[in-house]
Amino acid sequence: MSGTGKSTVLRVLAAKGYATVDTDTDEWCEWVTDDRGHRDWVWRPQAINKLLDEHEDLFVAGCKSNQGEFYPRFDKVVLLRARAEVMLQRIEERGDNPYGKSAEERALVLEHLQVVEPLLRASADHEIDTSGPLDDVVDRLEQLAGY
Repeated sequence: MSGTGKSTVLRVLAAKGYATVDTDTDEWCEWVTDDRGHRDWVWRPQAINKLLDEHEDLFVAGCKSNQGEFYPRFDKVVLLRARAEVMLQRIEERGDNPYGKSAEERALVLEHLQVVEPLLRASADHEIDTSGPLDDVVDRLEQLAGY
């Protein structure tokens, strides 16, 4: 979910020496047209499978409609979540990602919070509220990973 702090958390984990991959790029994702004719940016199965084949200990971040297909390959699936106002503030303040700056995209973020987040919650092994201190979120992820 956009604005939950995935990229920020990955940057901190990487700075601590952990292997991390933010899949929100063209390297890992591609645009497809679903059965209803809607465009969807999904994980590239071949690229994600290769990534997971090559790395045993890895923090992966992403939020794609086809990610559940890969859940059996992960030790743990963690939902990072934040309150709507926190997500929107982060999106507004970030300078490294243009997504969410328009009124239409912000409305879509709020829609995803209502529609997509419950689906993610139902399939996650753990949930972390990222509204608090960043160090607490990173510490919790390290604990979940057994570090």
